[in-house]
Amino acid sequence: MATRPFVLGLIDSIPSKELGETRTLNIYLPEGYSRDSIARYPVIYLLDGSADEDFIHIAGLIQFANFSWINLLPKSIVVGIANVDRRRDFTYPTTIEKDKRDYPTTGHSEKFIRFLEKELQPYIQKTYSTNPRKMIIGQSLGGLLATEILIKKPTLFSQYVIVSLSLWWDNESLLALKPVFLESGFNQKTDVFIAVGKEGKIMETDARHLRDVVKKASPATVRSDFHYFADENHATIFHLAVYKAFERFKEH
Repeated sequence: MATRPFVLGLIDSIPSKELGETRTLNIYLPEGYSRDSIARYPVIYLLDGSADEDFIHIAGLIQFANFSWINLLPKSIVVGIANVDRRRDFTYPTTIEKDKRDYPTTGHSEKFIRFLEKELQPYIQKTYSTNPRKMIIGQSLGGLLATEILIKKPTLFSQYVIVSLSLWWDNESLLALKPVFLESGFNQKTDVFIAVGKEGKIMETDARHLRDVVKKASPATVRSDFHYFADENHATIFHLAVYKAFERFKEH
């Protein structure tokens, strides 16, 4: 019998005026997906979504969570956003001169957030069979970006999975901002899962700080969970943390 390709998903792309480049998207479609069907699916936006980063193992985890005997997660579309320059896209401007010298492309998260809001989300909604539920998953600098969105533009996503968040960036200045979800009138139901492992005092303290900030929100509006993975480090935590987030969201 002749061999043939084992196809996991689709490779799509989107030209971005905000970023001045075309971005590759790795797309996982759930079993039974059809554009001709009336079914509409939540969308999971995965930062660090290149094929050689987190797309394959997270798509596999979502397939597992969809099995009828597991039934942990609704059937979902996964949009893996392949990286070009993650330091550029996931960080806001820093006041630290050494970081400016060592990482000269950093500081353009505002453009990337506009790309997500004004280009990528509308494109996915137009091209695929989606419903209004949107999740973002990010680790490390991706966790920094997800936190920036949660604090500044929380309505962009209804669920946030934030792992090993690099809030040390720019001397933790993001934590000094008042989150939009603490303002009166914010009424979007939002789920937030924050996780950190044995990753050093700064990262662990910052993760708990964010946990405390989110807990101040109205429990009817923003529901949050925090998990400390004592046996995991920065390299090993991500897969387990995403699975734990799915468990906690199921409980909500």
